[in-house]
Amino acid sequence: MKEKIKPTGKLGVLIVGLGACSTTFLAGINAIRKGSPAIGSLTQMGKLRPNRRDSNDFQEIRELVPLADLNEMEFLCWDVFSDDAYTAALKAKVLTPQDLEFHKLFLEDIKPKKAVFKQKFVKNLRGNHTKGGTALECTLALITEIEQFQKEKNIDNLVMIWCASTEAFWTVQHHNLDALHESIRKNEDIPPSQIYAYAALQLGIPVINGAPNAMIDSPAFLDLALANQAPIAGKDFKTGQTLVKTIMAPGLRSRLLGVKGWFSTNILGNRDGKVLDDPNSFKTKEVSKLSVLEQILDEKVYPELYENLYHKVRINYYPPHGDNKEGWDNIDIVGWMGYGMQIKINFLCKDSILAAPIILDLILFMDLAKRAGLSGIQEWLSFYFKSPQTRRDLEPIHSLFAQEMKLYNTIRYFADIEPIHYTGNEYYNF
Repeated sequence: MKEKIKPTGKLGVLIVGLGACSTTFLAGINAIRKGSPAIGSLTQMGKLRPNRRDSNDFQEIRELVPLADLNEMEFLCWDVFSDDAYTAALKAKVLTPQDLEFHKLFLEDIKPKKAVFKQKFVKNLRGNHTKGGTALECTLALITEIEQFQKEKNIDNLVMIWCASTEAFWTVQHHNLDALHESIRKNEDIPPSQIYAYAALQLGIPVINGAPNAMIDSPAFLDLALANQAPIAGKDFKTGQTLVKTIMAPGLRSRLLGVKGWFSTNILGNRDGKVLDDPNSFKTKEVSKLSVLEQILDEKVYPELYENLYHKVRINYYPPHGDNKEGWDNIDIVGWMGYGMQIKINFLCKDSILAAPIILDLILFMDLAKRAGLSGIQEWLSFYFKSPQTRRDLEPIHSLFAQEMKLYNTIRYFADIEPIHYTGNEYYNF
């Protein structure tokens, strides 16, 4: 497999949304190119042991599988505001002006195209740099922009990633390709994220959904991805509070400790926080965040430990914090002889700092999947998402450690290495 998937030429990265996450990612790419460590990135710093446990010969993942070269990346962005990446980054206030000055020339050169935008899907955002026209006209405009970008920059491969705001909760599904094509042709009211996905998948481009939107959920989008041999993955980057839950909850379950209640609240002041202040947008996020514990703490398997678990999630818009998210968790657990205990967590994090390495890894791994001939849902990338997409008859796995094992075993497959297992007695015979 390894010899068949060597990268060829430039990788074009299509970024929807030029806000806090995107600009932090872009500045980080320029920093890595200049020699800074890519902290948090599995593709850049991750290692695995290709041989037996007693060999202790760890190798970097990027040496074992052929990933695209960061120096060979080109970027095309869309946003509802006309600010270039440098100006957008200054407004986002994730990175200091001193740090941004170092990346000014690189970021100023990245200017967004007009975005596909519908006010009803992002109530609290007022964009002034938007495309007009029908769904079909917007689709054709996106395809033209992508093809021109690919030609002008001499790009071989492309990946699209949604880094824009959370759209309002939307449950309408297109159950087949004909229905999706007809919906676009008739200009039916569908979310902008789906217009981007439709345009990209028509060109066979991998699509990553970094928000909890229903961007590529419908069966029709899976059919389109399979028909055009494009990988898809989502949804909702796993950064702060949910990352903690997928670490903590598997530990509690593995020790067979009961959980009566888990209360989570966040305060956040960036553009994402403002958008989520709208109840319809928050509902989209809430559904994504609530599903995690239901799967990990499975009451069907352990009703005596997790039946009637009370799980509450809140997100509050608090402008003074900016991109500095603060998450509080109260966990009521039950131990031996039914005695209750509590765990309190206060996580002060920078949302975009945690998201940036996820964006990088997903782009590189999705490009790898495309070159390897994979298409459809890439469940092996669940490690990076709050609400991982799976085959429709399967329940997503949320435990970070189970997700990590699946991710590493898939990397080993690409590298022509045996999967990880701890069975047998070869390590116990002396």
